[in-house]
Amino acid sequence: MIPQEAAPTFRPGPEQFSLTLLLGGRFAGAQEWTLHPERGALIARVQTDFGGVLPELRRVQQSRMHPRLLTSLHYAEGDGRNRANFETTFDRRSGLVTLRQGRDEATAPLTTEHHDPVSLLVWLRGLEGEERATVQMAGGHVLVQRLPDTAVGDLPARAYLLRPGGAYVFVEVDPPHRLLRLIQPTDFGSLEAVTEPPKKPQPERRRRRAG
Repeated sequence: MIPQEAAPTFRPGPEQFSLTLLLGGRFAGAQEWTLHPERGALIARVQTDFGGVLPELRRVQQSRMHPRLLTSLHYAEGDGRNRANFETTFDRRSGLVTLRQGRDEATAPLTTEHHDPVSLLVWLRGLEGEERATVQMAGGHVLVQRLPDTAVGDLPARAYLLRPGGAYVFVEVDPPHRLLRLIQPTDFGSLEAVTEPPKKPQPERRRRRAG
């Protein structure tokens, strides 16, 4: 039997949001997220369109997650046009992890819950009170370290450091626990993904009475 992780308190429903990509403070593309329940699972689709200071390129990631644990059941990554060039399937019934990359395929025993790059971020939105956590991904273990709370703009945020890789994740403290800022080291420098701040209601202007 596969050991289960503690279920997060966060229960995402149908949702759609956008992040802006920045490299050295300059526009580097956009990222569109959609989440929706489907056939007893939570489906997250992330479309990243690089551009600006980066070469124009599209990457589409799709994660099928356990609806309660938010761990990965299936993950695919590609350009959104042809068949995914990378896939992982976590089959509880057969007890196998299947990895496909191009025409190559490999299997391994499924002995614990796994995350993929998308499910990990969704799961972090509901992680509260943990100073450290270790999660299993297809490529190995990832250490999640809680950092002191901070703020992104005017919004209080929980901060996490992911190792290896050195990525930072900033999650809104209050519901709906949005992903406010992501920082990923790359060969070009630190690539940031930031959410647009909520628009503040403009105060109504008093009409001047005619004298």
